[in-house]
Amino acid sequence: MPSARDAFRRHIHLLHQNAITATNCGLSLSGAASIRPYLVDIMQDEVLRKLLQALEKPVKHKVFVSYHHALDQDYYDDFSTRFHDTYESIHDHSLDNEIDSDNSDYVMRKIREGYLTGTSCTLVLIGPETYKRKYIDWEIKATLDKQHALIGIYLPTAKRSDDGTKIVVPDRLHDNITSGFASFVSWEAITASTEALDQHIKNAKSKSRSLINNSRVKKTRNG
Repeated sequence: MPSARDAFRRHIHLLHQNAITATNCGLSLSGAASIRPYLVDIMQDEVLRKLLQALEKPVKHKVFVSYHHALDQDYYDDFSTRFHDTYESIHDHSLDNEIDSDNSDYVMRKIREGYLTGTSCTLVLIGPETYKRKYIDWEIKATLDKQHALIGIYLPTAKRSDDGTKIVVPDRLHDNITSGFASFVSWEAITASTEALDQHIKNAKSKSRSLINNSRVKKTRNG
């Protein structure tokens, strides 16, 4: 059965052909009267062309971006600007401000239904204090509950271990990096190009769901 998009395209094509026929008829007339329908039909043809172009625009993929708003907003804005044409980046609009509730089940439901629905991959931007944030832990947990792909992206500002050899990440993310489910990449690597981002997301989506480790108790406070 043809889709609504296909039916619409056929309808536009028919209008386009009718416009051409009307134009040809107008050209056979004499005097100034023949010019007016010709100009009108050219305008109609241009409108139809733009409508057809709009139908060809690719659908943007949706990803959920989890990050510490107070410290890492600039990186989120940069990401959103770079990949605006290809990805629609969804974020939580700062749960600290918008969801005034101590009911963790309610907040988790808001995360799942309000932010994760329609996405298939969560990107966690890891800055200097990301590992401390309660809601980031909850967003990671909700992501794993829905068995969505998970990617940790460490920023240039990420906190490092005392010897400088390791990046400090949220505990639940660490569990899943260790299990092999979550991908872990640098900001520079994943933002190098649209193709690089596409490949990292594709790789993350290919991971077996059997590797998910979501057994950790939810974080109850920041710090």
